Amino acid sequence: MSTDTAGNGDPPLPKRISLTPAEDGDGWVARDEDTGVASQGPTRAVALENLDEAVAGFYGEGSEPTPEDLAELGIDPDANTSGSLSDSDIFE
Repeated sequence: MSTDTAGNGDPPLPKRISLTPAEDGDGWVARDEDTGVASQGPTRAVALENLDEAVAGFYGEGSEPTPEDLAELGIDPDANTSGSLSDSDIFE
């Protein structure tokens, strides 16, 4: 949880956290104020646990999903392609 301390080369845990009710009133939003990473959960504890996982991902922890992971989510990796960022209107 976000109140734990990182050690053994683990990514830094959030230090300045905001914890607020979700806008729809259904759950909580936890935000690491230093990185801007945010996560949510149905309870404060779950929101903080999800934030720890999200911050670890921000620092490069984790692994790429396998084709099986993607298929479980209904994503066909062969049918999905990424274009160049310079070809995107979103990143202008």
